[in-house]
Amino acid sequence: MNRISRNISIILRAERLIAQRHLAVLRRQTGLVAAAGIAGGVGLIMLNVSAYLALSEKLSQPTAALVVALANIVLAGLLVTLAGKSNADYETAPVVEVRDMAIEDIEAELRVATEEAKATAEAVKSMARDPLGSIAPGLAGTVAKAVIKNLKS
Repeated sequence: MNRISRNISIILRAERLIAQRHLAVLRRQTGLVAAAGIAGGVGLIMLNVSAYLALSEKLSQPTAALVVALANIVLAGLLVTLAGKSNADYETAPVVEVRDMAIEDIEAELRVATEEAKATAEAVKSMARDPLGSIAPGLAGTVAKAVIKNLKS
């Protein structure tokens, strides 16, 4: 039973560590997306104005606006791709392995305990059916020893 409680404790700790790592990755992704939004907002305003002014001297005003907009879309796609690359599965793989081993050990312990309980139940049933039969082997040995001792004397 001690192994079962230890394994349950290991499972709970492993699950907590897995959840913490998933939250850390989510926090990091959220931070990156927020930083990308702020940097994108401020930087793009300035970059857009300067790029538009520079391009409008060489191109028509609508073409300059289109080029600036396409550059903004490419930058936004790059930032979202960077935020999506974080993955907690690689970091939590060892913890998941320990948790799975603890679960397997608990299952084995419970199988052994079930088999022992079945054997005990069978022994109790056989004693209930034939109470003298379960006591007789030990009693017969004692009686045989006493008879042999009396015969020798």
